[in-house]
Order: sequence, then structure tokens, then C-alpha cells
Amino acid sequence: MIRKLIIALIATSVSGFTPPSSTALLNQRGRLFSTSNKHDFDSSNTIGLFDPMNLADGLDDSLSPSMHRAAAIIAATTALAFSPLAANAAGPDWGIFEGRTGSLLHPISMFGMAALSASTALLGFQWRRQRTLGDEISALKKTLPDLNGASSVKEALAAAESAEPVDAGYIAGLKSALSIESQINDLTKERKELASQGNRDKHFNQGSLLLFIGIAFAIEGPLNTYARAGKLFPGPHLYAGAGLVVLWALAASMVPAMQKGNDTARTVHIGANLAGIGLFVWQISTGIPILLKVIEFTKWP
Repeated sequence: MIRKLIIALIATSVSGFTPPSSTALLNQRGRLFSTSNKHDFDSSNTIGLFDPMNLADGLDDSLSPSMHRAAAIIAATTALAFSPLAANAAGPDWGIFEGRTGSLLHPISMFGMAALSASTALLGFQWRRQRTLGDEISALKKTLPDLNGASSVKEALAAAESAEPVDAGYIAGLKSALSIESQINDLTKERKELASQGNRDKHFNQGSLLLFIGIAFAIEGPLNTYARAGKLFPGPHLYAGAGLVVLWALAASMVPAMQKGNDTARTVHIGANLAGIGLFVWQISTGIPILLKVIEFTKWP
């Protein structure tokens, strides 16, 4: 590309150059070319030409000066076209990013991102469990019989058994509600434990970190490949990586609607992240052969 630009500039500048001349010189040149025998003139009458490369040798004397000039341009540009340029000999020096150190940044970070994805997904399900436990507890409480002001089924049962007259049907209903109360107590305890873990904030923080580092090193991988090889290698690994970044962006875009209680957004968020984890697992199988080639063809650092 650089050679073509230089050739175009030289051709334009040379073709546009016209040596200065006076009227007397033009008249003398006309007399010289109108003479049938040029050998009749001595060296003092001959007009000097600047021709260090002897481009005029072998040219037909009947050619006009403009045609002589065109021939010189063609010869000069041809010589330049076949001359090597230092700029084309090598690309930019990327330093450590062309070596094994820079090449291993992408696979190492992606192994870490795969583990972080699994951890973030677990935190997300724990937060979802904590959030939905309230609905389960509320639904179970609605199935309990009237406790007549007692704080628990056991307390209501004890009061009913000591009352006069004894209501056998009410007592039977309270006894069957004991198992329901036990479930409510277990769910309440689980909810308190999950709330103490801070899963909501952990899930949000890890998800934000995954989005930033994951996208950064998803871009770094192709850049490193281009720095080493001068080209990219389109294939399943590259396409799946691009799809993974899209799924991350989709999942993150659902967060504002999720915070407003939109269940559809929650479903899309979960689905996109699960699909992303599936792509991540598949990326490992397609990335290991690439990693082995990188180790084979690169050197430290």
C-alpha cells in the first residue's frame, strides 16, 4: 500500500514538472529538431539534458519531448515498484504481548471466568430462593386453622384440649396443622440463614465483575492472535465466544426490569446466563487445542 502511494506521488509530481525555458531556448530547440542531420551541429550548440540513468539511450529520436518524459516516468516507477521497502518487511513490535506471557492471558482469565460464572449462578439461585421463600411461607400460613389468638399451633392445641367443652374437630384440625407449622418454621430458618449471607449483593458484584473482565479478555484474545499471526482464524471457538458476550449483555440488560419485579425479565436473565455457562463449558473443549498450539509456537516471555 505504501509503495503504491509513493509511486502515485512520484508519477504525479514528475508528470507535472516542466523545466524553465526562455523564448530563445525554444527557438533554438525548434531549429535543432527541424534540421535533417543533427550531426552538423557541434557540442556548443547542443542543449544539455539531465539524464543520470541514461534513459534516453535507445529511444527513437523522432519522439517528442513529452513522450521522452513519459518513458522516463515509466522506467522510474517500474524500478521503484520492484524495490523492497523497509516498512513492508515487518509489522509493529508488540513486545511481551506477542510472546507466551501475553498469549496465556486469555486462556487463564477464561478458566477463571468459567469458575466465576458457576459461582455467580449459584449465588443468583440462592438469592432467588431467599426471595421466593416468603411466598411459600405466606401460602402455608393461609392453610393453618384459626389459632384463637395463640402464637403457634402447639399453643392453640394446648388451649383447646384444656377448654370445656372439648371441640374434637377443632383439636383434630390443630393436630394436622402441626406438620404445616413445622414446615413454616424450617422455611423461616432457611430464609434467615440465606439473608445473613448477603447473596443479593454478592451476586450483583460478581456479575458486574464477570461482565467487565469477561468482555475485556474476550476482546484481548483476538487482538493477541492478530498481534502474533497477523490475522484471525474464524471458527467455532471465535463464534461461540462472540455469542457468549452477547448473552452476557442480554442478561445484564434485564437487571433494571428485574428490580421492578418483572418475572419475564428474570426468566430471560436466568436463561441467558445458563446458556452462557453451557457455551463456556463447550469453549473449554474447543480452546484447549488452541492453547496447546500457543504453547508450542510461542516462547517466553
